[in-house]
Order: sequence, then structure tokens, then C-alpha cells
Amino acid sequence: MPAPPARFITCDREVLAAEIAALGTHPLAAASLAHESAFLAVRLSGLATRATEALAGEMRAQGGQVIASDDQQTVLVLGSRAEFDGLVAALQSAEADLPRRARELRDLLDTLDRSPAPLQLGRFTLPLGERTLVMGILNMTPDSFSGDGLGANLDAAVARAQAMQAAGADIVDVGGMSTRPGAEEISTDQELARVVPLVRRLASEIDLPISIDTYRATVAEAALAAGAVIVNDITGLDADPALAAVVAAQGAGLVLMHIQGRPRTMQHNPHYGDLLGEIHAYLWASRDRAIAAGVPPTHIWADPGIGFGKTGDHNLQILRRLGELRSLGMPILIGTSRKWFIGSILGGRPPAERVSGTGATLVLGVAHGADIVRVHDVGPAVDVVRVADAIVRHGGVRS
Repeated sequence: MPAPPARFITCDREVLAAEIAALGTHPLAAASLAHESAFLAVRLSGLATRATEALAGEMRAQGGQVIASDDQQTVLVLGSRAEFDGLVAALQSAEADLPRRARELRDLLDTLDRSPAPLQLGRFTLPLGERTLVMGILNMTPDSFSGDGLGANLDAAVARAQAMQAAGADIVDVGGMSTRPGAEEISTDQELARVVPLVRRLASEIDLPISIDTYRATVAEAALAAGAVIVNDITGLDADPALAAVVAAQGAGLVLMHIQGRPRTMQHNPHYGDLLGEIHAYLWASRDRAIAAGVPPTHIWADPGIGFGKTGDHNLQILRRLGELRSLGMPILIGTSRKWFIGSILGGRPPAERVSGTGATLVLGVAHGADIVRVHDVGPAVDVVRVADAIVRHGGVRS
């Protein structure tokens, strides 16, 4: 199995200390972490001992630092951007596997300089990279956790989508099967009956791109034929690998989400050895499957799956360390809207009373690199991300 690609680690002393401890290195190594006010931390895996020694020597020559695991196969590389640039240049003429590692590091560093480009999907241009996009949630289910499910009421669903458009939504995401914790699957025929008639109406009655929230290739194909231009797969192609070919054939966008388990069981004691590392590896593998099926890399977005097989602490860690997912080189979508961990923080408030709490997660999400936010309450979310964008994007690269 190939080693996972290089990835950033959040430059927070507590996070870095935990990463160093996981490598098995003496904790005194943490004492020399921040040799200057701004530096980068990159994790590399699958190295041979000789490669680790050579890489460490080159980075020390640049003025940076390398902390290796006890088996020398995984390293944490610490330094300024200039030191990393010098390392990449030095490794290009090194022996063995190091030139390949230089290219891997170069590609990773390039993600710091590159914002997502506007994306053309059908007749719609999504201004990715210019501002944070807002995706409105439209549930055609009778059992939505947030109490906003519309069942079979097409007229009410169209009216809600029109209200989302008026409130400033950029995308409407239509779902026909509940994915709340404990939810049971419904049949494909049931899902088709709930979403296809609505997508067909929305395609002619609103002027927004439509996303279909499904992990079934059959449902995605029918929804795309009815007018959708994005597929939002909560399983990251794990449930139905055939979905990627459907997306590719239609030139659609694709959201790949991380999930541990399935909705019915995902909250039964979720656990991780390396939360962000496992999310990163899962989404990278999903991306590779999509590209192999013909989906253009520019059409793929990543969603860390907040609330999907995660504890409350996991959700908070993801938000705190969201910037690490820049390593994927894909636009990042987050879905925190009205979720239970927000209600728990606020003393057990029900979903309808979690709008302000959701706003706090959106601000942090934008600050740490989110490009799209998926929400129930479009109007408040639009206000929140516009102000956050004015603060964060004006200064260039986000942390």
C-alpha cells in the first residue's frame, strides 16, 4: 500500500507536541519548535532510514528541523517557507527516492499559493476562490434531525428554494434520504421518487445550481438528467464506486465526504488513532478513485464530515485544525449547521435554537480555509461569511 501523501500539521504548540509524542520522540524535542514566529509543519511517511537521514541533514542545513519516528519511517519537518523552498531545491539532485519527495513537497507548498479557481458547471459559474459559497439544505425527508424535512410537499420545497435564492444562496442541495445518526436506509425507488420530481421543477423555477445529496449512482444519474449539476456523496465513493463514472460522464461537480461507518451506526463509539490523518487519507483515496473514473480534479470538493462518525471533541478538533486539509489541494466544504455538538455546548438547545452557534463555527471555518458552507439558515449564514470573508480573504492566504 503506498504511503499517504505529505500533509500540513497545524502550527499550534499543543497539536505539534501531540504529533511528536505519537512519533515516539522524547518530549524535550518540543522545546525548540518555534524557532521563529511563523513556520510550517509537514508530516511525511513511508521513508527509508537513509532517506530520513539525508532529508534531516538537508533541512538542518537550511536552518529547519526534522523530528523522526523511532523507526525512522515518518518525519515531522519544521521550518519557514524559505527553508522548505531551500529543502525542495536541495532534494531535487539527491539520491534514491528523495527527488520524488521533493516533488511531493513542492506540490504541497504550491497549495499555499493557490486559491480555487471559479468553476463552470453547466450554465453556472461558481466563484470559488473569490468568496465563501453558501449551500442551502433542502430536505425531502419526513425525519430530518433539524425538523426541516418537507416530505412530499413539492410546492413547499420550491418555495423554500426560492427563499434561499432570495437570501443569497449559491447552491441548493436536495436530499431524499435522512443521514442523521441512527437513520435507516430507504429503497432506491423511494429516494428517486422524493428527489427527481423536485430537481426537475427547481431546474426551471430557480436560477441556482442544484446539488443532489446521494451516494447511489442510480439516483445521481437520474438527478443529473433532471437538472442537477453537483453530486454530494457522504461516503466519498465508498458506498457505490460506480457513482464516480456517472459524475464524470455528465461533467458534474463532486463533493467527497469522510464518514466512519454508516448513518445507522456511525455514532456508536467513533474512535480514531489519528483523526486528521485518517480523514486526509480517506479523502485522498476518494479523490484518486474519482480522478481514475474521469472526474476532473477541479470538479472535486472535500468535506471532513463533521458529525458523521465523530464525537463532539472530534468535531471541535476538525474545526480547529481545518487548515490541515489544504494539503488535499481541493476546495473544502463544511457542514456544521444546527448539529448536535453545537446544542450540547449551548446547554442542550434544540436544532432551531442553534443558528447563532452555527455562525460561530462558520466564522472559524472560513478563517481556517473553508470555501463552501452547507447550512439550513441561508440568510444568517450569508451575513456571517460575508463579514468573515471581508476580514480573512483581504489578507490573502488563510492559516
